[in-house]
Amino acid sequence: MNLGPLRVLVIGCGNIAGVFDHGRLTSDLPYTHAGAYTRDDRFVLVACVEPNDKRRNEFMAVWGVPAGFRSIEQALGSGGQFEVISICSPTDSHAHDLEMVLRFKPKLIFCEKPVTASVAETERLVTECNKLKIPLAVNYTRRWDPDISKLQADVQAGRWGQLRSVVGYYNKGILNNGSHMLDLLHLLVGPMDLVKIGKPIHDHLPDDPSVPVWLEGSQGVPVHLACGHAGDYAIFELQLVFSHSVLTMEEGGMYWRERRASDSTTFKGYRMLGEGVRRAGEYPRAMLQAVDNIYRTIYQGEPLASTGASALGAQRICERIKQQVVISQ
Repeated sequence: MNLGPLRVLVIGCGNIAGVFDHGRLTSDLPYTHAGAYTRDDRFVLVACVEPNDKRRNEFMAVWGVPAGFRSIEQALGSGGQFEVISICSPTDSHAHDLEMVLRFKPKLIFCEKPVTASVAETERLVTECNKLKIPLAVNYTRRWDPDISKLQADVQAGRWGQLRSVVGYYNKGILNNGSHMLDLLHLLVGPMDLVKIGKPIHDHLPDDPSVPVWLEGSQGVPVHLACGHAGDYAIFELQLVFSHSVLTMEEGGMYWRERRASDSTTFKGYRMLGEGVRRAGEYPRAMLQAVDNIYRTIYQGEPLASTGASALGAQRICERIKQQVVISQ
């Protein structure tokens, strides 16, 4: 078997493709597809597709990419061969882009979330990938966060006590950003029923409001999603209330706060939460973990941490929430 570097094509040259890592130190952990691929010598970034000439040329210069194309059709016409394809284009382009890159017959596709803007389209493309036996990884990044992997095991083992309730905070659209939270909750809480929605907040795309939501886990655990406004600041935080403690993910996983319950020294007979500790999180390692998982999936048959199937779980809830918003208006 040829275990040479996997040849990578990146579709779309915006923020998550590489821009978020522009100007950062080479020793910094990468937040982008290009940053992660170029830090792992098992991959080689050989081409990109971007219709904006200025953006494409800058991407090629920053990341040392030898070939650039204005369209996937142009890339197909070049006769290039690519083992891994990253789709980093806008969401409304994903369906077309996924359809087209299947013609390359890559070993794996790594797609930004959401896969498409509709459940029906996502289901169709996930089915098509399965038929062609092309693994589809979806960038719900926290599935590759070492803190989340450990937390999932700790919750199952009861290390923090019994889970009583969960509160998540997000903004910038229920599908665009809320799907990240719902995917994370699927991982930690399991399947959830939609109980009630609140008044939508139009703080990003006109057809994708942020929506406060009340959900319920299979064991009756209440899960509440509260919204900020994207015009104020970015927020993505999660608080898990356990019988022995409270654990809070802050700044999207950049930090974690742990508070344990103990007997109160002030009020006899009561147990209170302590001040706890705040520690740096492992979230910055997520993209490197993702490309490592991709390599191991291709060459060792390791399961992908985030797949089209798991992404559909979150998107189905998002679509039900958006349908309820329409009905209530």
